[in-house]
Amino acid sequence: MSKRLLEPQGQYPKASIMRRLAAMFYDFMLVVALVMIVTWIYQQGVLRLVYGSEQLKYMAENALLDRDPILSSLLLLSIFAFFAKFWLHTGQTLGMQAWNIRVQNADGSAIDLWQALLRFVVSIISWLPLGLGFWWSIFSKNNDTWHDSYSESITVQLPKSTHKK
Repeated sequence: MSKRLLEPQGQYPKASIMRRLAAMFYDFMLVVALVMIVTWIYQQGVLRLVYGSEQLKYMAENALLDRDPILSSLLLLSIFAFFAKFWLHTGQTLGMQAWNIRVQNADGSAIDLWQALLRFVVSIISWLPLGLGFWWSIFSKNNDTWHDSYSESITVQLPKSTHKK
């Protein structure tokens, strides 16, 4: 299977940690909204149909909904789908578009689903030790974060003129 080249093509410098963090903040706000919507649909749609309004109210008041493995799995899958869709299609989430950065392979092609999954999982792990996996890019000779290295992808800074209007 041939790799799909992302546009624009070119040799771009790696994105700085500050641009990455700014893009992550934008995407964080979108992910919070996504989590709220998915949770609302699950609780008000699915659980209300299964248990009914009164039973659902009782469960909520007695903290019986606080540890729902189905909801947790659904949220994790939804968040991954959000990032994977953008990374596979254009290499840019909405936050990355705002800050003109892009995830790609070294040859300028889009990452594949396996790389997106590795990137997603390792980026979660990167946050656990106080974000060390992200700050690693400051000390790395290639300016790579842990998730860049493990997914064999790079995050580049695009020129401002590539932003679509």
